[in-house]
Amino acid sequence: MVKTKTEKKTVQPYEIGELDQYLFGQGTHYELYKKMGAHLVTAADGTKGVYFAVWAPHAKQVSVIGEFNDWEEDADYMERQEPMGIYTAFVPGAKKGQMYKFCIETMKGELLYKADPFANYAELRPGNASRVADITNLKWTDAEWMKARKAWDNKKNPMSIYEVHMGSWMRHPCREDEGFYTYREFAKSITEYVKKMGYTHVELMGIAEHPFDGSWGYQVTGYYAPTSRYGTPEDFAYMINYLHRNKIGVILDWVPAHFPKDAHGLADFDGTPTFEYADPKKGEHPDWGTKIFDYAKPEVQNFLIGNALFWMEHYHVDGLRVDAVASMLYLDYGKQDGQWIANKYGGNENLEAIAFFKHLNSVVLGRNPGSVMIAEESTAWPKVTGKPEDDGLGFSLKWNMGWMHDFTEYMKLDPLFRKNAHYMMTFSMEYAYSENYILVLSHDEVVHLKCSMLNKMPGVGFDKFANLKVGYAFMMGHPGKKLLFMGQEFAQLREWSEERELDWYLLAEQPHQQMQNWVQDLLHLYKKEKALYELDTEEKGFKWINKDDVFRSIFSFVRYSKDKKRNLLFVCNFTPVERDDYRVGVPKKGQYKLILNSDDARYGGTGAARSNFYRSKKQGCDGQDYSFAYPLPGYGVAVFEF
Repeated sequence: MVKTKTEKKTVQPYEIGELDQYLFGQGTHYELYKKMGAHLVTAADGTKGVYFAVWAPHAKQVSVIGEFNDWEEDADYMERQEPMGIYTAFVPGAKKGQMYKFCIETMKGELLYKADPFANYAELRPGNASRVADITNLKWTDAEWMKARKAWDNKKNPMSIYEVHMGSWMRHPCREDEGFYTYREFAKSITEYVKKMGYTHVELMGIAEHPFDGSWGYQVTGYYAPTSRYGTPEDFAYMINYLHRNKIGVILDWVPAHFPKDAHGLADFDGTPTFEYADPKKGEHPDWGTKIFDYAKPEVQNFLIGNALFWMEHYHVDGLRVDAVASMLYLDYGKQDGQWIANKYGGNENLEAIAFFKHLNSVVLGRNPGSVMIAEESTAWPKVTGKPEDDGLGFSLKWNMGWMHDFTEYMKLDPLFRKNAHYMMTFSMEYAYSENYILVLSHDEVVHLKCSMLNKMPGVGFDKFANLKVGYAFMMGHPGKKLLFMGQEFAQLREWSEERELDWYLLAEQPHQQMQNWVQDLLHLYKKEKALYELDTEEKGFKWINKDDVFRSIFSFVRYSKDKKRNLLFVCNFTPVERDDYRVGVPKKGQYKLILNSDDARYGGTGAARSNFYRSKKQGCDGQDYSFAYPLPGYGVAVFEF
């Protein structure tokens, strides 16, 4: 009897193979999104259709249902691939744009109708089906930007970020629908505005698909799909490409901390805790009503790290701002005694999340030089921007929440009482170089009855605007990158709401236009003057002239450039009291050129004539050997170049 070899099935390039499963099981299949989900393919016999793949390890049975089979649950059963429990099916005749879901039969016999975790496009809410998409041939003409990005260094280059919620930045008036700008319309409008204002980057809230507008995009159900609210994946790619062609960087908010319990989403995906921790004490946020990813599972790590790479590499995004990092690092975050489980050492640190961050940042930044990973982390956790090999988490930058809190609390005070809180404006320099920081005045500061930035300010009328101007100037001079939420650059009066566009009509009123002029000139000054960014992370880039002028509430400091040829002296008066005889100490003899003056009529000042040049004298002041006198107005800001 002649023995024959066992026939081995030929695996097509688009199919899940043994190597795919092995890497997925190791958590290192960084381009898994090219295999999972729905992909338009041509089978070996020439038949065109869609290849579907979904991970449902504890499912009894899975079928794919959709417009191509009249949503029949038994029309297209999927084949289980061992050992990972990935279900696959080729559906002949299925086409681009058709809606679909996975029908998952649990071990208990229940039927779950789930959207595709790897879908690249989704039905417009309130519908929640996935759509077959083809993102393999997106058109890119941003090669120049992508090449330059490789050499970009967040420690040495300027970075001023405009945080934007697309759906409420600007809307089309008098339309029956929400009037949202499409990705393509937004690209052109935001580019024109950002170039005029002088920002270097746009940070977009809520881009990954999410069912509820009121979550602002922080409760995600479609991690691999740009939301269909504003258009197609091709439209989204057009927007990124357009911004890059205009030399504007793009950062996306990214939410690996938690996900919602919506029936069509990731929660209990195959009838068991698939993506989340099984124990509710570890797998749920009591306050948020959401699930927490299981960072111990290699497959879950792979899902998230692959997602970060998907946005960076497939869509050319320049950075991710990682939301709610503290909630991932601390097992007891937002929980009472009895609601959480300690780690194996008895502590409250989530050791698995720590390892995940080190893995995530090493891979993402290692594969994409010049990109940034930004931590929204609100505690004193050490080395957030430290190197993983030095037991750091490996982020590029960290939001400076301590500075934000102290700054906003100080700015709310009546100027009469600011002398009692003077330290709130100087304390941040005690730790300014412990991390690579971004100074942030984000959306979180202008919602939930916290007031707009303008209405946080004391006084009425002119005083409110003058307070905010001096605050913004202090922020721009302080070491650290900058982030300002939309609307605050022209002193939006109302708190932000996702349900309406910004109050652009305010720009018809002079005080708001003058505020916009002020922020615009601050931003352009920041980009132009190397002293404001190239030594951000080094102590030699900053020097207090007088940080102890408590009773007058005046702060003066110097920002140094690397070659010390174009340095800047800032003087900021946080009271309405004029100081006609104000004398400021300076580091050296010479001429000081006034390059920014808040008393200019363009900013709502008196427009009083004054010299543009001041020569220092050998007269001690503020601990310096030299000084000069300057007529400092109430709430005055003066920036000198020397």
